[in-house]
Amino acid sequence: MAKNLIIVESPAKVKTIGKFLGKDYKVQASVGHILDLPKKSLAVDEQNGFAAHYEIIPGKEKVVEDLKKAAAKADNIFLAPDPDREGEAIAWHVATVIAPESCGKTIQRISFNEITRRAVEEALRRPAPLNEDLYDAQQARRILDRLVGYKISPLLWKKVKRGISAGRVQSVALRLLVERDAERKAFVPEEFWQFRAFLRGKEGPAFRADLHKVQGKKPRIPDAAAADALEKNILGGDKSPLFTVDGVEVKTREKNPPPPFTTSTMQQAAHQRLGFTAKKTMSVAQRLYEGVDVGEEGSKALITYMRTDSVRVSEEARAAAEEYIVRTFGAEYYPAKARRYKTRAAAQDAHEAVRPVDVNVVPESLKGVLPSDQYRLYSLIWARFTASQAAAAKVEDTVVLASRNGAQFRARGERVLFPGFYVFTPQKSDDAVDLPQLAPGAPLTLEKLEKEQKFTQPPPAYNEASLVRELEEKGIGRPSTYASIIATLQDRGYACIADKHFGVTDLGCVVCGLLTDNFTELMDVGFTAQMEEKLDKVAEGKEKRAALLDEFSKHFNPVLEQAARAMNSVKGGVPSGLSCPDCGKPLQIRFGKSGTFMACSGYPECRFTSDFNRDDKGAATLVAREKEEREVVGKCPECGADLLVKRSRTGSRFVACSGYPACRHAEPYSMGVPCPVCGQGELAEKSSRRGKIFYSCSRYPACDFAMWDQPLNESCPKCGFGALGLKKARGTTSVVCPNKSCSFKRNAGESE
Repeated sequence: MAKNLIIVESPAKVKTIGKFLGKDYKVQASVGHILDLPKKSLAVDEQNGFAAHYEIIPGKEKVVEDLKKAAAKADNIFLAPDPDREGEAIAWHVATVIAPESCGKTIQRISFNEITRRAVEEALRRPAPLNEDLYDAQQARRILDRLVGYKISPLLWKKVKRGISAGRVQSVALRLLVERDAERKAFVPEEFWQFRAFLRGKEGPAFRADLHKVQGKKPRIPDAAAADALEKNILGGDKSPLFTVDGVEVKTREKNPPPPFTTSTMQQAAHQRLGFTAKKTMSVAQRLYEGVDVGEEGSKALITYMRTDSVRVSEEARAAAEEYIVRTFGAEYYPAKARRYKTRAAAQDAHEAVRPVDVNVVPESLKGVLPSDQYRLYSLIWARFTASQAAAAKVEDTVVLASRNGAQFRARGERVLFPGFYVFTPQKSDDAVDLPQLAPGAPLTLEKLEKEQKFTQPPPAYNEASLVRELEEKGIGRPSTYASIIATLQDRGYACIADKHFGVTDLGCVVCGLLTDNFTELMDVGFTAQMEEKLDKVAEGKEKRAALLDEFSKHFNPVLEQAARAMNSVKGGVPSGLSCPDCGKPLQIRFGKSGTFMACSGYPECRFTSDFNRDDKGAATLVAREKEEREVVGKCPECGADLLVKRSRTGSRFVACSGYPACRHAEPYSMGVPCPVCGQGELAEKSSRRGKIFYSCSRYPACDFAMWDQPLNESCPKCGFGALGLKKARGTTSVVCPNKSCSFKRNAGESE
């Protein structure tokens, strides 16, 4: 029996950590959180110090029982979830659950920034009590989010539609997207023209120079007429006009490497370089941190903890990087003074930067061993870290000014004198042109003069990388929350991604407008950032959780009551600016279960509906619909009009009178196959709530026979059952018997 029990939150950690410890240790996983606030109630006692009422998460009962049994058998219990506030909450909840079985044993907390033998053994030598301040900070955040979400969301259900939500942080992030979208739509482009000259000296290749000044001033060329006039002036009627070199400036500079990754910079780089979403980046990084199978060595952790806002690096890691760089490239590739990066003031600085656990595990050694996504992200992290410790690159910048007839052009060149950290992160630069050697006063031949019409551009739409950067710069959320914020905005239908950039939906704009109008402070970026700072103070023990929550509620609850009275309802729709093509009444944008659509305000007299699109300026246009030709299958027994085949909301076919709504006759769509059980009814097409097609007896409920596969009017040759089914699966079609006790099956193309 193991004397020491280590409880982690991930099964992957069990495998990785288990290699470092002897038989006296047992490692067991809680598989994430085991307790949480129940979904169906607020579960926060606002009158009793904001006490939270936790329950075992459904499905985790077996995990809890296993943890209790293991705790009862162990002499020492160590809790080792991730080293952050979320991990501290998991540790507290595990301690709460196993306390009765621990029989008074000391439950201690251990944490490590990397999963290595040295780090785990060091943590076991220095266990500590659970950190109540960190737990309180996490609980304060959880309760704040619960109060906002569970109190505002029902209000949105009443005023907009069910199933949507508001969030303390997500709604502010939505506001950033909506405001940027509004800026882009309101933007009016302005025309301007650019000039490029391709010049050649007596020696060396031709090079490009861009128009820099006209008559000593910054050029402003607003239209084609001005461009033509300037072109005529520059050329001056000469067939081979000469330019004169006004000056040459050569400077040598050092370019320092960027710091190692934080969570946000890792997410940004992974999006820009690898095309990863923030969610995917964190998922892949989690695996690299917890341990991956690297062949003969088994499970091995490759990177340090990936939820961090610090650029700090341990002395051991710095020394290992120095040894690797000097051994591999030479002493000149390591700086004279070791690099120490300064973490920004607002950062928690609780953990090191994201870096490889062992810099000597080069990415090339893992190629073909790791899955592609893990290999690519590890390569990015490894290269960024090693580059951050390397010597600066030395670059020679050259600027050449050349003019003719008052128009001055500028060419910029760059030449790498010493690559330094570039050996790890090769740089791409439009300026990386090696210009020929030129002297002031030297003549240059114009080979070609180009002019190009341009237009000013609106501010760029956010992509995942730029949104994460904006959230971090404004202090909205924390590194561990960025991926979930982005996912929630899309899951709620507030934003979508097209061409890797965010677009805001009509629902997102409406919800943001209602929240901004009614919860001004809550939707303020500055207020949200201040709340993050207060949560940090709780984690530092400088502020009490209950006091923070009480102060928030005193401001929030009166505003909520006012919003319940004053918030406009848009359940009937919002104006679209378009008219109904059927009756001429205004069309409204409505938010239904299946999405956003356009509907006539004259409903129910007019039932016109349509999908719609928006252009770059936000103007709505109806989607043209092809006129549906419905199949006629007979005459209505009630009014004599044609019977048509229609489809239900969930997708199944049915037969209804063409005279609807005057005549409401309808009947199931028969497949023409007699019911194999009762023999009196016919099998009719139906669909489940989720839209899955099935076939049941038309005499239901008198006969409850049903089958999933399309029925065939053919008896089973093996058991004699009165129908067969056409089963489609994995790209193949086969004929099967619906009788569960019969195994008959043949290919659809075969005949019996």
